[in-house]
Amino acid sequence: MNIWTYTITIGILTFLSRYLVTAYSNSKTYSETTKKVLSYVPSAVFPSLIFPAIFYKNSSLVLFSDEVLAFTVAMIVSIIFKNIFLTVISGISVYLLITFL
Repeated sequence: MNIWTYTITIGILTFLSRYLVTAYSNSKTYSETTKKVLSYVPSAVFPSLIFPAIFYKNSSLVLFSDEVLAFTVAMIVSIIFKNIFLTVISGISVYLLITFL
């Protein structure tokens, strides 16, 4: 599968994990603690979807690749700036620069 297939699949699955919890549940029946715990579900699902696309190729663990470098830069930017827009732009920019240069 190519990177766009992964991206679209991950986007759909992340959306569905949020949507199904909110659309088909009666939020008045949950305690505040349960609501707080459920708010972390999308954050827990996303890494499990994205990490295999970054760190595995041909059923083996890869620690040095274009994707891993772009991921590392994006993680550093996210820790420093705490801005989702800058994180996404930096990760995509680094990946495209490496890929096309």
